Amino acid sequence: MRRKLSAGVLMALVFLVPAAPAMAQAEPPVLNEACQTVERKVYKDIRELVTIDLDTATDVQVRVLAAQILAEANAESLPVLPRALREHLEGPADELRTFFKEDLQKAWATDLRISVVRTLTDAGANVAAAAQKVLEGQGIDVYLAYLNDGLYAARALDCAVQPSPSQPSPSQSASSQPSPSQSASSQPTSTPSVTPSATTTADASPVSSADPGAAGGEGGGLPVTGAAAGTVAGIGGGLLLIGGAVYLIGRRRRSRFVA
Repeated sequence: MRRKLSAGVLMALVFLVPAAPAMAQAEPPVLNEACQTVERKVYKDIRELVTIDLDTATDVQVRVLAAQILAEANAESLPVLPRALREHLEGPADELRTFFKEDLQKAWATDLRISVVRTLTDAGANVAAAAQKVLEGQGIDVYLAYLNDGLYAARALDCAVQPSPSQPSPSQSASSQPSPSQSASSQPTSTPSVTPSATTTADASPVSSADPGAAGGEGGGLPVTGAAAGTVAGIGGGLLLIGGAVYLIGRRRRSRFVA
């Protein structure tokens, strides 16, 4: 009963017990993935928290140590070690001792390797090269050196070659300028207005021959010209000849009758 009570109390204190306090050090600011100044994230060497002799320590001391390491692992957002510690805190203290002796550094090394891989997201050329080199070497000390120092040194080199936000790169400036075809298409096109000419006006309002106001007399119509005039003259001439012939014939008959 006492063991269960102690385990329950320790489980409640897991999220309240901080890691072993270290000497406060003012860490210089660093650059993040967006090249913005942020506070440096420090990965603590968990081996330094193991200050007890695991063979001679009491069960309570072992569980308190587990709570301290769990608090630090949660603060660093490690994915593997916190889950393993919670599982062993719920079991016997002897299994927790065995985990500290055999599997603690394995789980922690896996977490550090995952943390190194995470830095490759949106990484520049220098960060990518440094991370690949660390992943090839492997080892807790190599991971810690990269996560606490090497990452930020490589990121500073990547940010140094990037243009400042106020000065766009030449490619961005060129892409922002419209092309000649776009400029021509963006200019408004004017549609020429149609101005009626004198010919159009004259054709649009023809003068009827029956119009009382037309030239050539009041209601008399237009004078007949051209082929129609020749026909009328011919008919008139013919009538004159016929009249003359009738006149001569009549006169001759009259002269004969008197004689």
